[in-house]
Amino acid sequence: MLINFTNHPSNKWSKEQTMAAMKYGTIHDMPFPAVDPAQDENFIGELAQEYTEKILELKPSAVLCQGEFSLAFAVTKKLKEQEIIVLAATTQRAADEVEKEDGTMVKTVHFKFMKFREYGG
Repeated sequence: MLINFTNHPSNKWSKEQTMAAMKYGTIHDMPFPAVDPAQDENFIGELAQEYTEKILELKPSAVLCQGEFSLAFAVTKKLKEQEIIVLAATTQRAADEVEKEDGTMVKTVHFKFMKFREYGG
């Protein structure tokens, strides 16, 4: 099982990303929590422990972990200590800018999934 611990539900993924994820088994979405920027490191540590325990209960073969940086780092570290494969989704970014008649610019950004990359040692 791949746990999708992000804010991007797997039912909105591209066919390519879904197929790459299936290498790890079924996909289980676990929404990444909103993190109050005013919170301190102790709060992040407690939240990381809470979510790591929830993830480990599901016995995943891999976890896609992306979200607020300090929490994602803390969860990734804890999962790696338990020898769980932790992944990041890599994308190719393309941006288009169009000038409207009133002179304002509209920027549209597209992200194309490329592959999953395992977090290193």
